[in-house]
Amino acid sequence: MGKTPRKGPRTAAAAGRTRQPTLAQLRAFAAVADHLHFRDAATAIGMSQPALSGAVSALEEVLGVQLLERTTRKVLLSPAGERLAVRAKTVLIEVAALLQEADAVRAPFTGSVRLGVIPTVAPYLLPTVLRLAGERYPDLDLRVFEEQTSSLVDGLHTGRLDLLLLAVPLAVPGITELPLFDEDFVLVTPAGHELGERAAVPRSALRELDLILLGEGHCLRDQALDLCHEAGRADTPVTTAAAGLSTLVQLVAGGLGSTLLPHTAVEVETARSDRLRTSRFADPAPTRRIAFAMRTGAARGAEYAELAAEVREAVRELPVRVLD
Repeated sequence: MGKTPRKGPRTAAAAGRTRQPTLAQLRAFAAVADHLHFRDAATAIGMSQPALSGAVSALEEVLGVQLLERTTRKVLLSPAGERLAVRAKTVLIEVAALLQEADAVRAPFTGSVRLGVIPTVAPYLLPTVLRLAGERYPDLDLRVFEEQTSSLVDGLHTGRLDLLLLAVPLAVPGITELPLFDEDFVLVTPAGHELGERAAVPRSALRELDLILLGEGHCLRDQALDLCHEAGRADTPVTTAAAGLSTLVQLVAGGLGSTLLPHTAVEVETARSDRLRTSRFADPAPTRRIAFAMRTGAARGAEYAELAAEVREAVRELPVRVLD
């Protein structure tokens, strides 16, 4: 029979690692490494000297290495202790940061929130939302991402985004909507157009208009096309498309056609040219609904609901119908 192999340092260390160091052991060792004195180290971390000495000895046993050289007059770090003291302090720093972050997360409206917004809302509603967040929630780090609806929904599902501000309904499983307000669509025409500055344009007028709409992927384009179909128009009334509302109204001002704008965008966009005219639709006017959207069961759901309530109050000054 062969001899049983003798357990060497590597085998002993491997066996020791079936146990894990505790934070108390690491804290005791780090204190001794800083003070090189058991009594001073124990006082610094509020631990009795025997308990501190026992914690360091237990850590040495767990790691399988000698960390300290003890003499009757002083304490020194061994070569292994010099190296591992740096690691121990790093672990303790990271644990402290973890606890601080947990405290911040527990406090409402702190930390970061990644807000996704569609382009046809961002320029007109974000100033109100950002002003509100700055005044009411100064410790909230609000990060804004402007993207089209499909990208925003995907970002919410994957966790890249926390909250969305967009037109609804989405009718997407796993997403909860927090409605904010409804707003009318306004007809924008070139100067001299027969429907310019009318107070009650019938929806049926959409059957004959040369419309300029946003490009593919914008929900506002889809909403406008739905309105045309509801008005009885069978074709797709788009000969020109734009990437944003600013370009859209400039094309209208140039006489290339007419378009539909959400009411919150009218003041900003039509101020860019004196060759534009706006008209309201007859009741019931075509509308869109704007809402926050979050993952169903989101950990910060109560905060998002409170934020939605605050935004509803803040937007009452805008040309919208707030959803109480």
